[in-house]
Amino acid sequence: MKKRTLLFAALGLAASVQAFATGLPISKAPEGAKLYIISPQHGDIVGTDVTVKFGLENMGVAPAGVDRANTGHHHLIVNGELPKPGIPMGAEVKHFGGGQTQTTLDLEPGTHTLQLILGNHIHIPHAPMVTSDKITITVKK
Repeated sequence: MKKRTLLFAALGLAASVQAFATGLPISKAPEGAKLYIISPQHGDIVGTDVTVKFGLENMGVAPAGVDRANTGHHHLIVNGELPKPGIPMGAEVKHFGGGQTQTTLDLEPGTHTLQLILGNHIHIPHAPMVTSDKITITVKK
């Protein structure tokens, strides 16, 4: 557990250094913040229209543009990697700046990965980054 705590501290420091270098504000994530995908679950077989439900603990959801402590809004990564700490998220993620807590995706048949990351009021990941586990689903017609 100590290695994980040190890793999160290092990631938080790296994000803070990056934000300082770019002049962009990074929001501090509260201790115990947890982001997760409620459904589908890792390993599920789903149809081409799949509803993804987002879960969040120890933080609140606020729309993009609203600068409120201990809040953020969801971003979903489909078949991709997490962005770098301290950098605004761009087209590589699906933005839910209205404060949405679920979405329906139209995915092609095959294997896909899904992962959530929380962004602050200007789409910058928190420090430390608040992310879900990456899950894999299989889409069938």
